[in-house]
Amino acid sequence: MKKELLLSQLEELAVKLGIAIRYENVTTEESSGSGGLCRLKEEYVLIIHSQTAVEEKIRILLEALKPFPFGDVYVKPVIRELLEGTK
Repeated sequence: MKKELLLSQLEELAVKLGIAIRYENVTTEESSGSGGLCRLKEEYVLIIHSQTAVEEKIRILLEALKPFPFGDVYVKPVIRELLEGTK
């Protein structure tokens, strides 16, 4: 699967799970990483540095999504394998 398509599908999954994604221009003075998940007033927000490489954005999304239950949400098998760490 192409990286851009995988990134898009992970973003769609995050939205289905109620996670807002924000791409911000984060300076190194403000943060030591490329992004992460936080909770603001009962809502989850995933902030990702806008200049981060596609591979790193995918890694950040996978790490953020792993703890969430996927019960009623369809997850493509290839993405499920990545989330479960089997691929």
